[in-house]
Amino acid sequence: MTDTVDVAHRVPPLVLIQGPEGVLADRAVAQLIDDLRVATPDVEVIHLQADTYEAGELITHASPSLFGEDKAIVVHDLDEAPDELQTDLLDLLATSADDITLIVLHKSGNRGKKVLDTLKKARARLIEAPAIKSDRDKADFAAHEFRRARRKATGEAVTALIEAVGKDVRELASACQQLIDDTTGVIDADVVMRYHGGKVEATGFQVADAAIAGNTHEALRLLRHAFAVGVDPVPIVAVLASQLRQLAKVGAAGRGNSATIARDLKMAPWQVDRARRSLSGWDGAALGRAIQAVAAADFAVKGGGAAKGGRSDPYYAVEKAVLTIVGERQGTAAGVAPR
Repeated sequence: MTDTVDVAHRVPPLVLIQGPEGVLADRAVAQLIDDLRVATPDVEVIHLQADTYEAGELITHASPSLFGEDKAIVVHDLDEAPDELQTDLLDLLATSADDITLIVLHKSGNRGKKVLDTLKKARARLIEAPAIKSDRDKADFAAHEFRRARRKATGEAVTALIEAVGKDVRELASACQQLIDDTTGVIDADVVMRYHGGKVEATGFQVADAAIAGNTHEALRLLRHAFAVGVDPVPIVAVLASQLRQLAKVGAAGRGNSATIARDLKMAPWQVDRARRSLSGWDGAALGRAIQAVAAADFAVKGGGAAKGGRSDPYYAVEKAVLTIVGERQGTAAGVAPR
């Protein structure tokens, strides 16, 4: 059985979230956890990441706890799962555990197919998270956001919103929510431009470009302006990560025709050319440290810092990552500027 993202309150023991759109997948996970907590407020939630998985970790977490609490185990990125994770999932699925809810996310591809087939054979609830790529897809998504909140938005308003913040679906979702929360009546193009027009000049891409170029003043100016006009930290971190990964991929690809490298890396030729220009002043070690800093910021802006008892301010986390990128580009250790 296939569900939409708006799942029912009763959560079955097995759930498969399938599709590449991270916003929809994250919402599905959050809704499932909320629904579980309606019935079991003290349910223990465990997140397992495919890229850091260690053999036996799933089985250990699935073992009965000392006090018998219910558990929800969320397995991210089955499509990237090592053999050890797939084997442990199959072993767990072969048993019955009444106090465990297993939620598995799979973006696309054939990796993990045996686990997928086993989940489907066991009649796991299927929640789809289809890709949102084209402007039409994004317009449909935005229109649905407004309908879901029982707000009327004109077609011109949706178009203006896509033009202002449509590059990233997470930012688009955040922009829709801001309009829903902060306005009344019909949402038209004038309302959209009043709230989000400034974002065209202060996007995560411009922040990333300035940071990667080692321009401290410009990177911080753009970042703080973006925050001032309401840009969510999550998409900024996503852009930083994407831009740094592109540098690493293009740098590792070596010399060659831009079009050929672009095809191999599934990038556009202009992206390869831009990455090559941006690589000046970078080496592999510095890029690696910058990527690690952004990964830490990603963890923090999604609540990880607070969960671990650290600093919970997502804006501070992003600013720290930007300063680290600048520092690595400049070849110095970057500290955090006073706020």
